[in-house]
Amino acid sequence: MANNPRFHQLVADAKTHIRETTPQEAQQRPANSLFIDVREGEDYRQEHAEGAVHLSRGILEWKIEEVAPDLSTPIICYCGGGSRSALAAESLQKMGYTNVESMAGGFKAWREQGLPTSS
Repeated sequence: MANNPRFHQLVADAKTHIRETTPQEAQQRPANSLFIDVREGEDYRQEHAEGAVHLSRGILEWKIEEVAPDLSTPIICYCGGGSRSALAAESLQKMGYTNVESMAGGFKAWREQGLPTSS
């Protein structure tokens, strides 16, 4: 991904404005939290973290209020590797959500930790 320096800079900047969580912390999230997979639909259908709902990065801002009307809802976003979820978390914060995190390492880290998945 060295070919995308502007993207990487955008992600690095977003990470200075958001909180990140580990996969283990994400698994232990409170029952009232929303675990959002922001990857593409095909990726989600193949396999996703257990308990995750799908709101791809392309529709997240458009659909989030239907899923989480309360701006204080605890939200953890994840993607494949942790970049798009950082952008998603920053975007949700800009929309007024006050308890948003991005899962560091994304679904790849979740799977590497042997945490539960669904398909």
